[in-house]
Amino acid sequence: MKRLPALLVAILVFPFLLLVSALIFLLLGRPILFTQLRPGLHGRPFRLYKFRTMTTAVAPDGTPLPDAQRLTAFGRFLRSTSLDELPELINIIRGEMAFVGPRPLLMEYLPLYTPEQMRRHDVLPGITGWAQVNGRNAISWEEKFALDVWYIDHRSFWLDCRIILLTIGKVLRRDGISAQGEATAKAFTGTRQEPPCAS
Repeated sequence: MKRLPALLVAILVFPFLLLVSALIFLLLGRPILFTQLRPGLHGRPFRLYKFRTMTTAVAPDGTPLPDAQRLTAFGRFLRSTSLDELPELINIIRGEMAFVGPRPLLMEYLPLYTPEQMRRHDVLPGITGWAQVNGRNAISWEEKFALDVWYIDHRSFWLDCRIILLTIGKVLRRDGISAQGEATAKAFTGTRQEPPCAS
């Protein structure tokens, strides 16, 4: 059901996708797409597609430079407007993602989630979600995960429509950078859990 709308949207924005691809090729070179394994429904891995926003610059020892040094002004624009997410339409067409749902994060985060946070994988990941329209990179990981779980417990067609409309508004306002001016989130290192009180 979600695949047909994604296919129609992909057809409608195809000329724009070609334009962004051409700009990435001119400004960043190849590859145009960034691909990475991410956890999907029930934590099963799938290959995520995004527009590339960073250079391939490396240090003298061959390791990639930090993200902040590789993220270009054009790449920051793509991220702040979420335009880098458009190739994820491919993932929706393939049945690996939905338009709305918790964002697919990194595979290495899976062992760090609490059981409650792990519930964010009970539905398909989305291009946008409740956490994205309620703070995105300006809120803590714990707040994002709480919003993800709230969405899972309250999801509906009308809530999805509201999230999509809010997302469009944020994209138009370029409301995608944290209060610290960061377009990328800091790595999740786990939620500190208080030890149980001794009886």
